[in-house]
Amino acid sequence: MVCNRCKTIIEQQLKREGLEVESIELGKVVVQGEKEIDFVKLEELLKIEGFELINKASEVLIEKIKISMIQKIEKNDVENILSELPKELGKSYVSLSRYFSKSEGITLEKYLINLKIEKVKEHIQINQLNFSEIAYSLNYNNSSHLAK
Repeated sequence: MVCNRCKTIIEQQLKREGLEVESIELGKVVVQGEKEIDFVKLEELLKIEGFELINKASEVLIEKIKISMIQKIEKNDVENILSELPKELGKSYVSLSRYFSKSEGITLEKYLINLKIEKVKEHIQINQLNFSEIAYSLNYNNSSHLAK
């Protein structure tokens, strides 16, 4: 999920360069047309706004891991997030874990916990579910496990 403010900033920067945005998703921007893109200039413009282009295959893999995990959290499909990653990305869990930890300085497990914490905060802010329902939606056996 990309926030509306981020989408607006990216769209504005790309329009200034004469590019028409078709869609913006986490880790991916699709533009229309056949105009030649000056990636060096685009990278500089995005960097000013706090964004960056992903160039290396290892960075792409890390972003795919993050995107997959975030999308599953957003859909409340959290039961087998970590065990499904190797099937989705075509790499062993050990290599995914190694790449991720080396790149991000945090394990996949801790990253998942952080995502769940952010989702809990979101649920609490919108006040839609009680604590037990939040715990259940994030695949905790009970609310006391979530509270730890």
